[in-house]
Amino acid sequence: MRSLTRGLVGFWLAVAGLSVQADEVQVAVAANFTGPMKAIAAVFEKTTGHKAELIIGSTGKFYAQIKTGAPFDVFLAADNETPAKLEQEGLSVKGSRFTYATGKLVLWSANTGLVDGKGDVLKKGDFKKLAIANPKVAPYGAAAVETMAKLGLLDTITPKLVQGESIGQAFNFIATGNAELGFVALSQVLEGGKLKSGSAWTVPANLHAPIVQDAVVLTRGKDNKAAAELVALLKSERIKDLIRSYGYDL
Repeated sequence: MRSLTRGLVGFWLAVAGLSVQADEVQVAVAANFTGPMKAIAAVFEKTTGHKAELIIGSTGKFYAQIKTGAPFDVFLAADNETPAKLEQEGLSVKGSRFTYATGKLVLWSANTGLVDGKGDVLKKGDFKKLAIANPKVAPYGAAAVETMAKLGLLDTITPKLVQGESIGQAFNFIATGNAELGFVALSQVLEGGKLKSGSAWTVPANLHAPIVQDAVVLTRGKDNKAAAELVALLKSERIKDLIRSYGYDL
């Protein structure tokens, strides 16, 4: 009986210790990284006891919110320019910026036979609406515009464009049939390394600037233990393998 009591006391002391040490980190996440970040957050909570509260949106809008004091601790952007600006402006912890992924752009349709393996559907123009993320606030949207310009098709396709505030909204336009096709992140259409549904063309890297995605610890997260442990996890090899499984390069 005495040993059982000691065991129960030990158990509750361990639980109490975990609750004291557990912390929460507010993470602003570019919409293209929603899938992998949800998986990472689950690993983070299971292995550290800390909780990562994810806020999903567009990089440009997050930048504007951070400038006006939004309560984020860590920011995972869809580019490397925005975190660099935050660093220069003193809104992030100096030396905390690092590249966590390099993204890939894909032309995708929920229709199985619409997008061919070379993207020739863009030249044929057999569609009414093509969705992209707003290029002013979303790096994947900017990459989409650059791709169409490099192909000499921007003027032809512009009247058919519908813009989402983020790459997530652009994906929803296509998934719901409000646009027959559009440019999204490869990570949004992959599952287990394979195309989840529809048809797709992965855009060659030479058609747009590299989508280098940087993360940074913001000033608010400077002394947040959970923020430091999340960054350490993002840099770990097992998490890098998880990120690769969603179609990113590292």
